[in-house]
Amino acid sequence: MDKSEKRFERDIEAFLISPEGGYTQFNGQDAEGNWMHTRQHDVAKCIYMDVLCEFIAKTQPREWAKYTKYYGDKAADKLYHRLETTISNQGLLYVLRNGIEDMGCKLKVCFFKPESELNPIDMERYEANILGCTRQFRYTTANSNTIDMVLSVNGIPVVALELKNQLTGQDYVCAINQFKNDRSSKEFAFRLNHRFLVYFAVDLYEAWMTTQLADGNTRFLPFNQGTNGAGNTGGAGNPANPNGYATSYLWEEVLQRDSLLDLIHRFISFVKEKEEVVKNGVSKTVTKEKMIFPRYHQYDVVKKVLADVRQNGVGTNYLIQHSAGSGKSNSIAWIAYRLASVHGADNTGLFDSVIVVTNRVVLDSQLQDTINGFEHQVGLVEAIDDKKNSRSLAEAINDKKRIIICTIQKFLFAQKDMEKFRGRKFAIIIDEAHQGQSGLSARALRRSLIDIGIAIKEYAEEAGIEEDEVDLTDEYVNAVIGQGRHDNQSFFAFTATPKGQTLETFGTVVGQTPEGEPIKAPFHVYSMRQAIEEGYILDVLSNYTTIREAFKLIRVSEDNPELVEGAASRALFKYYKQHGYTIAQKTEMIMANFLENCRYQISGKGKAMVVADSRANAVRYYLAIKKYIADHAEQCAGTDVMIAFSGEV
Repeated sequence: MDKSEKRFERDIEAFLISPEGGYTQFNGQDAEGNWMHTRQHDVAKCIYMDVLCEFIAKTQPREWAKYTKYYGDKAADKLYHRLETTISNQGLLYVLRNGIEDMGCKLKVCFFKPESELNPIDMERYEANILGCTRQFRYTTANSNTIDMVLSVNGIPVVALELKNQLTGQDYVCAINQFKNDRSSKEFAFRLNHRFLVYFAVDLYEAWMTTQLADGNTRFLPFNQGTNGAGNTGGAGNPANPNGYATSYLWEEVLQRDSLLDLIHRFISFVKEKEEVVKNGVSKTVTKEKMIFPRYHQYDVVKKVLADVRQNGVGTNYLIQHSAGSGKSNSIAWIAYRLASVHGADNTGLFDSVIVVTNRVVLDSQLQDTINGFEHQVGLVEAIDDKKNSRSLAEAINDKKRIIICTIQKFLFAQKDMEKFRGRKFAIIIDEAHQGQSGLSARALRRSLIDIGIAIKEYAEEAGIEEDEVDLTDEYVNAVIGQGRHDNQSFFAFTATPKGQTLETFGTVVGQTPEGEPIKAPFHVYSMRQAIEEGYILDVLSNYTTIREAFKLIRVSEDNPELVEGAASRALFKYYKQHGYTIAQKTEMIMANFLENCRYQISGKGKAMVVADSRANAVRYYLAIKKYIADHAEQCAGTDVMIAFSGEV
């Protein structure tokens, strides 16, 4: 290995084993280059059992004393077998979060940071976690292959990094190929949710990651900040780092001790999803397991939102402008869970309830499934779906359910059954904030959740009257009380396409105009450009075809043919564009192209997009394509059409 590549490894290791990094060095090289090991790594078992036993003995002395008394000298071996059995049945993530049980002894293999500091013992146990850093980690007895760097939690390896340096003629692509070609998914160490939770391919400028090795089918995702830094508008990649490597954020922020433990505790999720597959012309539903690790912008927005909430408390609004393809449902779920348990400086919970609101009349099933799919305590999440009425929403809020998912329309009818809240604080997460946030339902939402005591006091002071003179039955008084910002409500608004009003309502003040007007911007951005360049969505403008109007509007004379100009020309043009037979003819061309060239792309799930110049024409094309599919049912089997636009037609 080239010296420059060794230096890259050493620089990463140097930070990780520093007080800032929080790791313990499990091996290293002496002056002659010989490897020295401070911990006993069992290659066949892919674990440091001496570290795990040390951790348990230190943090759970009574349980460990019972365990060793029962098993004697075989305690370590019995512990490994129980650990391995539980991992095989429940998965590593479950074991890290819940521990194992054997012969009546409940043993934790990891402790996580408590939300409050009220219990010093919990904090002591958290500080006792042993996070290890190992270079050139052997993962098999079948050969001498090693992984450049492995990070472990109490002896259990959880993060694998292959590190490449452009100065040696290699980059992250080489690291990805190494994972694909030289790390067999059949290896004991690389089973899904068995040892490693995430794999990183890293060079001086970019970082990529995956949660599952599948040999040549392994899919790595970019784990980069964006060219203008995290949370800012930019493209794929990372900004230059004047103080180190462009990828330093990976080990200095994401893999730092506290951050890694937080990721394991509250971010990483193991889910089972049903998926339809077609094999030999037969469609069937299969269940697929996968590990979810946040993309960098998801990790970053949750971290920054929580930090700001802890600093500024309740009453601040946040606009999160994340493009299509950003993984918004997961971001909303992570933020919802964190807000439900976040504590302030006084060690008290900041919010009584977190309410996730969508503008769709029928509750978004993907959003609901995502939030419910993450591990949580029974009863923590209450979904007010189409099977429940508005009174169910009122009851959930009155009962202080921690996370409530509902449609915004239900607030119009639920407010009459709600209590008059005093001292209650709410976090409201809004999905698709650009839609309907100024309508009756949105006003009903704000009015329903205000702290009525504070609102009455403020109104009385402004009106110059006594508090007991405020008439809450007066519609005008209610309207005045309900408007504006309220100190007991924090809004977290997600949108890919913020309108001016959305920015005005939820944006963060970043400056002011020469006239003294506030300039507002989103709190966090994952731009469409970055999503396109990272491959999560397609750039529809990079490869499109226009259908030219194949007609001549009028000839003024045979010698001097020209088009009629002005209003007459525009009127004629509009007539021909909107006339039924031209749209029908265009639909013939669109469908012929789709059926012949497009639908068998993307593993038989090909899609095509028709971009119209108005919502009305979008509806006309939708109806024309719908009719074409109905008229050519056999040819169009399995094909359907959907339409998307804001507002109404």
